[in-house]
Amino acid sequence: MAVSRAMRRLLHVLEIQEEKCRAAMESARAELKRLEQALTRSVERERGGRRLVAASAATGEITDRIAGIEETHVAQRIAAALTPRIAESESAVNLRQREFLGKRIERRQTETLIEEAEALERVEAGRRAQRDLDDWFLSRRANSGEAQADEIMENAHRPAGCASQQTRKS
Repeated sequence: MAVSRAMRRLLHVLEIQEEKCRAAMESARAELKRLEQALTRSVERERGGRRLVAASAATGEITDRIAGIEETHVAQRIAAALTPRIAESESAVNLRQREFLGKRIERRQTETLIEEAEALERVEAGRRAQRDLDDWFLSRRANSGEAQADEIMENAHRPAGCASQQTRKS
């Protein structure tokens, strides 16, 4: 069973699909990381707003207190908006990862099939080579046996003294 061109093309297509899934997975991971970093910045912004409110309480600056309260509210709204997007992004990352692993499994299975077919081809080629060698050896032996049989037949028709001389020469 020869490894067909179709199997090799299938392997090539599966490699391309695996790379496409890998790129999609990495893109989804990068998006998730970007959202998580934005959430971290939002939490830091909220802390900064609270520090500003605390500092304004000590100094008595009303504008700092209002600015601090606004910073806290804005950071909380940003965090509230980012949280569901992060959850969606995590789901997308998980989905892309499953797709990628599925494509990798398909590619590896195809590689295994091709490797097994190639191994069978090598074994069969070895068997054919051995069979050809055996046939050659048997035909050579048969030809050699025919030559000896012809010589015996020729010696059988000659007088006894001539046959022994012929045998000694060969």
